[in-house]
Amino acid sequence: MSSLLETTRGSVTVAGATRTFTLVGAAVPGDAKPLILVFHGSRQTGDKHRAFTGGVFDALAARGALVAYLDGFRGNWNDARRESRFPARLADIDDVGFTRAVIATFASDRRVDPSRVYAVGYSNGGQMVIRLAHEAPDLLAGATVIAATIPAPENFLAGQAPRASLPVLLIHGTKDRIVSYRGGAMNWALRTLFKVGGATWSATRTARYFAERNGITTEPVTTRLPKKTTADPTEVERTTYEAEGVPPVVLYTIHRGGHTVPAPSSAPAVIGKTSHQIDTADLITQFFDL
Repeated sequence: MSSLLETTRGSVTVAGATRTFTLVGAAVPGDAKPLILVFHGSRQTGDKHRAFTGGVFDALAARGALVAYLDGFRGNWNDARRESRFPARLADIDDVGFTRAVIATFASDRRVDPSRVYAVGYSNGGQMVIRLAHEAPDLLAGATVIAATIPAPENFLAGQAPRASLPVLLIHGTKDRIVSYRGGAMNWALRTLFKVGGATWSATRTARYFAERNGITTEPVTTRLPKKTTADPTEVERTTYEAEGVPPVVLYTIHRGGHTVPAPSSAPAVIGKTSHQIDTADLITQFFDL
């Protein structure tokens, strides 16, 4: 499928620096398509993340959206974790400005609909989406956070941002050995490897946080999804927070899943099992009604 989709390289200038991305899908003036912004994990690029996920997000372009795989600064995003020390954080790279510039480029001639921009982030990219949801919620119609959780208050630079409501989709594996489903700090080796620091909340507490931020105070509903294939040892549980008149929040817990993106193809086994019981592109399509 990916080979049949139009793919181009693009760039914008932010604070005097050239920032790059890979665009999948036909960008036609006046089409006003939805725009999906994909933020990769640490030590990746947009193209590396596209390969890492088997091009799972390309399916969104095949369904009529534009998908932009953005490139971080030297492999990372300047997210809102106070204690991180990778180059993007130390140099205080303006990744919010980068996001804004990419949207403006395609919104100026209505190649995309600026009211239908969705951010999807994995790991460090998920942390970047968390930052966007706090500092620039006006840019987004929704957020998807994969294998990332809210930084603990003492580690969260955006924690005092004004409250804003967004539909939020969360996906996290219970056997994630890099970003623990239960929260806390990474071990010494991982902190050294990825140059991150500080504690984060659990996936369940993160979901409740976003629900409360949206004004949802009722208890969530949890459902165990039927298995699609018995050969796949993962199982999926969906926890839904919703209330009338406000955006919902949904957490997909991938039991026995690793630091991975659920998709038809598998990530390297060293980071844990990839669930094939669900497809992340399908979840995004359904949740945001694309």
